[in-house]
Amino acid sequence: MTFTELKPEITNITSDVTSTVDEKLLRICELLEKHIEYYNWVGFYFKNGDKHELKLGPYVGEPTDHTIIPFGKGICGQVAVSNQNFVVPDVEAQDNYIACSITVKAEIVIPITVNGENFGQIDIDSNTANPFTEADERFLEFVCKKVSKLLG
Repeated sequence: MTFTELKPEITNITSDVTSTVDEKLLRICELLEKHIEYYNWVGFYFKNGDKHELKLGPYVGEPTDHTIIPFGKGICGQVAVSNQNFVVPDVEAQDNYIACSITVKAEIVIPITVNGENFGQIDIDSNTANPFTEADERFLEFVCKKVSKLLG
């Protein structure tokens, strides 16, 4: 499926009144991982209360030990501080990268804001080198905007 075809699917998931927020987030992860060939790990991290750390939310892919990430550490931790998209075409060239799996070659992290404040992010790992384009960023910004409405 193309990003254009996936957008109404995302809208349908986020509009579902019978599912919990976590169920909706998991369905988004499953949808993206299934239909975008180079999205090999898809998950959400959210600010952990008043702590300066992120806590792993729903995800699909290989299990990870990184269930808590301090602000500033790794790509996710950097996005929590900068509130800016972060695309890593080659994780081996990134000093502050936290290795999740030896198969991961690239990562993209897009922040989720609620009322202008960073609330979390979507994190996607790819086993393909340099797969992410501006189209991925715009699509994932759309996803994050829909998710922010679930949380806000």
